[in-house]
Amino acid sequence: MSKQDPKYSRVNRREQEQKNKRPKKHPRKKHHVLSTVLWSLLLLCIVVVAAGATLFFSYARSAPSLNEDSLKNPGATKVYDASNKKILTLGSQNAETLKQSEIPQQLKDAVVSIEDRRFYEHDGVDIKRTVGAAFSNFTNSSSGLQGGSTLDQQLIKLSFFSTKKSDQTLKRKSQEAWMARKLDKTYSKDQILTFYINKVFMGYSSYGMQAASKFYYGKSIKNLDLAQIAVIAGIPNAPSQYNPYSNPKLALARRNEVLDAMLKNKKISQAQHDEAKNKDISDGLLPYHQNKQKNEKAKIADPYLKQVLSEVKKKGYDPYGANLKIYTNIDMDVQKRLYNIANSNDYVYFPDKKLQVASTIVNPNNGKVVAMLGGRKNGDVTYGLNRAVQTDRTNGSTAKPLMDYAPAIEYLDWATYHSLKDEKYTYPGTNTQLNDFDNQYKGTMTLRDALVQSRNVPAIKTLDAVGIDKAQNFIGKLGFKYKKQLEYQNGIGLPSSTLQNAAAYSAFANGGTYYKPSYINRIETADGQVNDYSSKGKHVMQSSTAYMITDILKGVITSPMGSGTRAQIPGLYQAGKTGTNAYPDDISDKFPEDVSMDSWFNGYTKNYSVSVWIGYDHPYQGNNYLDKASERLAQLTYKEIMSYISQGKTNSDWSRPSNVLTKQLNGVRELYLAGSPDQSMMKDESKNSSRSSEKSSSKESSSEESEISSSSSSESSSSSEDSNSSSEETSSSSEDSSEPSSSSQESSSTEPSSTPSSSEQPSSSQPSENDGNNSQPSSSEQQQDSE
Repeated sequence: MSKQDPKYSRVNRREQEQKNKRPKKHPRKKHHVLSTVLWSLLLLCIVVVAAGATLFFSYARSAPSLNEDSLKNPGATKVYDASNKKILTLGSQNAETLKQSEIPQQLKDAVVSIEDRRFYEHDGVDIKRTVGAAFSNFTNSSSGLQGGSTLDQQLIKLSFFSTKKSDQTLKRKSQEAWMARKLDKTYSKDQILTFYINKVFMGYSSYGMQAASKFYYGKSIKNLDLAQIAVIAGIPNAPSQYNPYSNPKLALARRNEVLDAMLKNKKISQAQHDEAKNKDISDGLLPYHQNKQKNEKAKIADPYLKQVLSEVKKKGYDPYGANLKIYTNIDMDVQKRLYNIANSNDYVYFPDKKLQVASTIVNPNNGKVVAMLGGRKNGDVTYGLNRAVQTDRTNGSTAKPLMDYAPAIEYLDWATYHSLKDEKYTYPGTNTQLNDFDNQYKGTMTLRDALVQSRNVPAIKTLDAVGIDKAQNFIGKLGFKYKKQLEYQNGIGLPSSTLQNAAAYSAFANGGTYYKPSYINRIETADGQVNDYSSKGKHVMQSSTAYMITDILKGVITSPMGSGTRAQIPGLYQAGKTGTNAYPDDISDKFPEDVSMDSWFNGYTKNYSVSVWIGYDHPYQGNNYLDKASERLAQLTYKEIMSYISQGKTNSDWSRPSNVLTKQLNGVRELYLAGSPDQSMMKDESKNSSRSSEKSSSKESSSEESEISSSSSSESSSSSEDSNSSSEETSSSSEDSSEPSSSSQESSSTEPSSTPSSSEQPSSSQPSENDGNNSQPSSSEQQQDSE
């Protein structure tokens, strides 16, 4: 069909007509939709900006007021004792300020180049730098966040706010920026730079760059060369890492970074840059030393404060870069007495200045560390060596109640009269023989006598019965954490500190609850936030276990056969355990016989738990060993401080749990649990009169438990539960009946004597005060791993 065909033409016309009937698209309609979207977005941006501005000004109105005192003071963090009395202001003792005219131009150039290159151009907040930092963070997340804070903002943060990361909120940033703008309008650039240079923390308790210059180089900052100035300028960004004592490599890298920034900022020439960069980081540096403590309170509390600052950092705060109020648990009266006992001969006689002592006092009812002694004759050193928290020494026989006997009572239901045999013995799985200090064996004895006399063989036999795994799990709940599995020899010595021991023995004192020791009560930030800190107790043993161990440990102090008789305080309800460490067998022949490396005493009342260590820092050198007189110093130190802190405190005995039953065996009030495998043992002492007769004539028999009396050392035996030697206690009464005659009421208050009397001295028939842990495997066999 041709195109001229009429039919063809009609079809084409019809299609064309249909097309003409369709509505035509308006080209402007598409642009109108796009325009509407853009206007909506713009309106949204305006709303967001307006809301943001409203929020910003709302935050800004609640910002702290700008005051010059806060800007000038080098360190604003204050530390308080348990009575809310100020101990010190950080930095106030080791700070030196420079006048504006005294700051070398080269130091200004170094600080500005590395911290805020556009310092003299912006008005407190550098928008260009902030946007650049945000863009860098968005596009290069792997390199870490880039900071946009100006020197003005850093100064505001140091002077008025917390530096804790979690506190870096939008509100805080808004207030920071607002105050930085206000700061820039109120003060000149050189004034602001002077505030900053005098305020920053520079490591080792030094505040301000002038103080740092004298501390690290022994001269004023105006006398430093370019390389040394670059070191000083680089420290504030990370004082613990960039100072030349802590990490020379990082300090060198940071110094060179400062020099590079100065070159880029055209503040030094290439020749100056290269010359300074080629100098060793130790050039002109003083030998390592520490700042001197000028604050008397801080000097006395130095080891405690060192731990406080460490805890503050763990909680996320920077105590040196923030304005905090730190309220601690330290009792300064107790701390001062503990310090004076160790640093004079007015209370205890120390044979020489090298002999060291460490001690920790804990409140067993909440875990608060009341006082801490890190050493003696330490001078005015700031935050020096704290021996109270070191774990490189083992605690000797003070480990026995913790790792051996308490688990046996807890897991095996042993009674205090459970029979044990002191005999020739080798550590399980070895050929290593275990001995006591006297190289003798006492034969069959009760658990009570074995612990009171601190015999080694019964202790390790007990540990073997419990099992290493169970025992280690038990002490793990008491704060003794180790990376490796312990060995049997750890049953007579755990690598530990006085802090760990005082906290662990607290669980015996309070009926079985362990509190993680705490130094800090609360922290208040500059913007008014208050965070309270308290240790939540965890029940780690049955109250019956704690009571039975305590009942035995009373005898360590009061029994004539006890190893801790020199710790006795008339009238005071207390319990405790001695511990000594002998020299390893492979080197013991280099030292006199019957000497020790370490002496311990862990003791407690219902109010306090105290651990004391005595020894030398270098026990293998020269005459650095403990003779018998020196060994007793741990007990005597304990006695002096416990006598002092117990004055005016409620003096009450421990209450016997209802599931702990009593019976008289061989004249001794013994304890057992209902259903104990030992329950049927020796039910009727009268049926074994021949054994009683033999006991009365034997000098090696178990000692009779005696309770303390302020007027008499004889045992109170008027209790009806003890009147029949063959009867078993079936009452559910929780009150212990054998109290000192001078203190019949549990709530009575006494002031124990702080001086020993003749009745306290061990009789001539007593064994040596050595607690029995005086025979150890060779040094290669000793457990050394601790956490």
